Amino acid sequence: MFKKKIPNKNIDLGKFNSLDNLKFKADIIIDCSAEPAVEISRKKINKVIKSNLLSTFNILEKAEKDKSKIIFISSSRVYPIKRSYEKFKTFKRFKKHQTFNENLNLNGQKTIYGFTKFASENLIEEYNYSKNLNYIINRCGLISGPGQYGKVEQGLISLWMWNHMNKRKLSYIGYKGTGDQIRDVLFIDDFCRLVLKQTQNFNRFRNNLFCIGGGAKNAINLKRLTFMCEKITGNKLKISKKVKTSIYDIPYYVTSLNKINRYSNWTPKISLEKGLNEIYKWMKLNQNRIRNFF
Repeated sequence: MFKKKIPNKNIDLGKFNSLDNLKFKADIIIDCSAEPAVEISRKKINKVIKSNLLSTFNILEKAEKDKSKIIFISSSRVYPIKRSYEKFKTFKRFKKHQTFNENLNLNGQKTIYGFTKFASENLIEEYNYSKNLNYIINRCGLISGPGQYGKVEQGLISLWMWNHMNKRKLSYIGYKGTGDQIRDVLFIDDFCRLVLKQTQNFNRFRNNLFCIGGGAKNAINLKRLTFMCEKITGNKLKISKKVKTSIYDIPYYVTSLNKINRYSNWTPKISLEKGLNEIYKWMKLNQNRIRNFF
């Protein structure tokens, strides 16, 4: 039990029928189970399919049995890799952010990781159609904030801050080592505000998919992130360059918030500057605990 008396059960959702013996019933299930690192799906396909897709199936079976609603945390990696390149070229040409929305064509290679999240979205919609299971899908981009340990491949913003704070090595990887890759950042407190709204007013959002992220206001490239981390920590690192680009990497992602804004007055409130400072403060207070993970 935790302080709030929330039971914590250790269950492998990547095994068939893993929830059959769980007696607890929920009004709403928030499904955020996933393998967090995209690159792992190049080497451990079985693991990613079990963690990302089979887990969704097991949760849907449990939700259907108990008549639960589901809020599914999906990923921006459902978009084809080629779409990111197209939007990056347009951004460089017009110097205006090109956003990803819910209506973009999803045909094309998207990584095994992205495929499993896309397949999970489709599976949820099938359960809605055939079993009348009600859902909300939040298709999220880069989420960060205090509490994220920033290990390689699963916490870019926190990793950048931690390494600056401790004067550890960093590299611009891919795209000729320029550090021009762009992401928008959504901080965890803003995301939790949205999920709370959705649980409290489920019918307003019911049976819809939403792109959720920091939006154009919180878009940043690696060079700018380096500058901001230097300013906050007072430490300046020499960033090395690794020219080769992974076939799974993308140069650009920025979220359109138009649909979620139509359904709710929710919008991200935490700016990049404030969010990065909050991460820094949390890391300073928890340095010894964080070091155990590196």
